[in-house]
Amino acid sequence: MKWLGRIPFSLLIILSLTLGLAPFTPMPHLVEKMQMLVAGELVRPVDIFDLVMHSAPIVLLFMKITLNLSSKVKQ
Repeated sequence: MKWLGRIPFSLLIILSLTLGLAPFTPMPHLVEKMQMLVAGELVRPVDIFDLVMHSAPIVLLFMKITLNLSSKVKQ
């Protein structure tokens, strides 16, 4: 997980806000794909790829925050 430590928080935040919320209108893809997942309609490979692509920066940001907090607790 050293590679995650080398990614700056600012980059992950910018990617999370831009890629995670793109397109901004009428509805962000991430919200749309999550609704499809909950409804059981997320079956096409392109939709699954879209969900992974748009959620990846947010997942990485949460992982980095968790690792950062856990390392501070251990010290």
